[in-house]
Amino acid sequence: MAVWKQKCDSEWQLAANGAPLPDDVDWKSVYEKKPLERNLLKNPSPHGLTHDTPPPEREVTGERPDPDLPPQFEPTGDFSGWSTSIEQLPLDSSGIPPGVVVCYLPTFSWFSLEQRVDLKAEGLWDKLLDKFQPDIAIEDWYEESQLHASIYELHVKLLAADGQTVIKEHTCSPTEDLENYSHNWKQVSHVFSGYGPGVRYVHFQHKVKTKFMVEFFGTMVTGSSVVVKATKSSP
Repeated sequence: MAVWKQKCDSEWQLAANGAPLPDDVDWKSVYEKKPLERNLLKNPSPHGLTHDTPPPEREVTGERPDPDLPPQFEPTGDFSGWSTSIEQLPLDSSGIPPGVVVCYLPTFSWFSLEQRVDLKAEGLWDKLLDKFQPDIAIEDWYEESQLHASIYELHVKLLAADGQTVIKEHTCSPTEDLENYSHNWKQVSHVFSGYGPGVRYVHFQHKVKTKFMVEFFGTMVTGSSVVVKATKSSP
């Protein structure tokens, strides 16, 4: 076991960073799972895209792609590894002047994707999480669009062993500048540090807005990640 412990320390420089290396840890399993410095989320790019190239442009035609098929109301992609849900939002008629007859209003929805990362199942150990408290880095990229002023939300929680108690959380709800449009990817990131003992799970959820008005328009995401660092930024 000492050989595997040395392999882990050599790869991540844990002792040099002050991380505890107890003898009661299955270091062979830790080394094989490689829980540090890798993305712990499954299927981080469900649309098959990368933030290294701009999102594909969509041609607005005002017509359904195939009128013989039922309308599309949710995004398409490979969402394996994610739990998904749809929240349809109330119709907004606030901007319509009195007396104006409207034949059709766009329908907006939130499309939610979430995962829960079991840190111990991924190979991390109690003393590392409780005493050393390595940085937990979150990153995500969403597609800039003119769909709406609010098209993306991020909610990340560090949970205790019961899977319910929230130890730390981070929420991000950016507002889009609809007058300056470049249709590129926008990065969202956060680092949890000094979060205290007891963290055993990371719950990652992002919500993207969709719109249906004859055609379906959805906001895409890519490059989602949860990475436990071999270092910590707080004493």
